[in-house]
Parts: sequence; structure tokens; C-alpha cells
Amino acid sequence: MNLPKTDARRHHDPAVRGFASDNYAGTHPEVLAALALANGGHQVAYGEDEYTENLQTIIRSHFGGGAEAFPVFNGTGANVVALQAVTDRWGAVICAESAHINVDEGGAPERMGGLKLLTVPTPDGKLTPELIDRQAYGWDDEHRAMPQVVSITQSTELGTLYTPGEIRAICDHAHAHGMKVHLDGSRISNAAASLNVPMRTFTNAVGVDILSLGGTKNGALFGEAVVVLNRDAVSHMKHLRKLSMQLASKMRFVSVQLEALLAKDLWLRNARHANGMAQRLAEGVRAVHGVEILHPVQANAVFARLPHEVTLRLQKRYRFYFWDEAAGDVRWMCAFDTTEDDVDGFVAALKEEMAQQ
Repeated sequence: MNLPKTDARRHHDPAVRGFASDNYAGTHPEVLAALALANGGHQVAYGEDEYTENLQTIIRSHFGGGAEAFPVFNGTGANVVALQAVTDRWGAVICAESAHINVDEGGAPERMGGLKLLTVPTPDGKLTPELIDRQAYGWDDEHRAMPQVVSITQSTELGTLYTPGEIRAICDHAHAHGMKVHLDGSRISNAAASLNVPMRTFTNAVGVDILSLGGTKNGALFGEAVVVLNRDAVSHMKHLRKLSMQLASKMRFVSVQLEALLAKDLWLRNARHANGMAQRLAEGVRAVHGVEILHPVQANAVFARLPHEVTLRLQKRYRFYFWDEAAGDVRWMCAFDTTEDDVDGFVAALKEEMAQQ
């Protein structure tokens, strides 16, 4: 097919690299190829297309025969839709204080989902049954939002991981109190790659009821999915997705990206590479005197503490963010396209800036 000429021009330098976010990375070439494959001709809109139908088969291969995927545009949308699906209007969600739904979603669960978040401080981003109990009470108290869901993140916002046993303990504890369990899996691929287990091992196999499945941070152009693992735990997902403005008319272009990632092993290859680059980065940083790594490096994130003025100078050379500016804490993220040269260049720049102290 001869494509028409356009006036589009490249407005960025593709040689510029950074460690600010895995969202900064482009789209994996295999995903772009899948998008092109799905283009052309007509397919039924709003999820009645052949790509979305085939995605269901792929999702069941990962999460069991009862799983059902509802593709959405983005991670916040996935979380808001998923949490609404397992709560009543008076329901509340117990989560870590550092959870993405609490810190980075602009109040969407509260404002758009009408949900009360009951937060718990955690030293490593991980909830435990004991920490959950700090908020798991008052079900018969009409003056308090009713705890109905425990939401955990895998990998966590601090780059740490839950073991399958830890998630099973949370699920058993939550279910014993009549609560459901939601897993925010925006980086679930990185967690599975690091743990070296299938994704089902720490989701449906241990009792998770509903999952936000990430695609964008793993090489997709856009698109995530709400995956219902326990159909008895949810109702009216189709209506909730539409009501929440997450129903794509041309859904084939979301579904085919998830198909490209999940049908074979692209999701795992991408995650293993990103994790490996984070380990390389951590090893390099540990050799730099005066820089402290704050949390175990278990996925594709490195959290560190360094002098404030060093960070400001280094940010002029590479993009990355403060995590806690007052404390001097920063976050460095690796992606599927991070290279060894990227990491080694960054470590060299860090050494140069630290040497000026």
C-alpha cells in the first residue's frame, strides 16, 4: 500500500535517553508491527472485533479459564474501573500510603470512582495482614466508609516485590473479613520476570479477585486491561467501563498490542531486559562513594539518595525525578529499550558530579 505523504516531522532527538520513567520509552517494534497488521479494512467497534476475541484466549492461557479481559485506555482508568467493580457506593479501599491510586492518580478513585481510600504507611511499599488490620474495622459503623477491598501493587511503587506466599496471606486475610483483593499490575511483567514465575502464580492462583494488567510500561503504545479473575466478585463490568469513559471504539488497536505482548514471550523478554538494566545500574551506583541505594532492587526501579546539588546538575544531563526532594531521594527507571551504554554513561556522569562535591 502506498502511504500518502504528510507534513509530519520528527520533533525530538531519538538519541536522548533518560531514567525518569519507563513511560518515556517508545513502542516496541513488534507491537508497532502488530498495530499495522490490525490496520486496514473494517472491524466491528467497541470490542466485538476478532482481535479482542482472540485476546480472551490469550488472557485465559495466563490467568486460567475463568479470566476475562476488559481492555481500557490507561492505568488510572484500569484501577478506577476495577475498584468500582468490587465495591458498593459506600465502600472503601485499603491500600499502602505510597500506592499509585493514592499518590499519582489525581484523586481519580475518589472523584471519579466515589471511593474512600484508607491508607496505611509501609516501610517498603508492601501491605501485610497486620498492616491491613489498622484499617480493617467498622463494617457496621454507618459513620465510617466500609472497607471492602484491599489493593496491592506488584511490583510496588518502591520497586519491591511481594512473594506469592505474601499475596496468598493477604488474600486469605481479606477474604476472611469479606473483602476482595485488587492487584495493580502496571509492572506485573517485571514482577513475574524477577520472581521467575508465571503471572498466575501470584494472582488467581493465590486468590486475587481482579487485576489491572499493564501494557504501556512494557512496550505498548497505549492500553491496559482490567482482568476479572473471580467472576463472582464483580458485576456489570461492561457498564462500568463505558460509564468510566474507558470503552475504546476502535478497541482492536488496544487488544492487538496486548496480544503482541502476551501471545508469546515479548512481555517477558521486555521485562527481563528492563530488570537486568536496573541491576546493572544498581551495581554501578553502589561503587559510587556517597550515594545510598534505599530499597532492594527487585524489578526495574532504583531508588537512591544523593546530595541535592548533585541531583540538580545530573538532571541537566539525564532526565529523572526526585522521589522525596526534601530527603534527597530520587528514582531511576529502566525500560525495555534501556541499553548497557545508557546505564554506563549515566553511572559515569554520576561519578563525575559526585567528584565535584
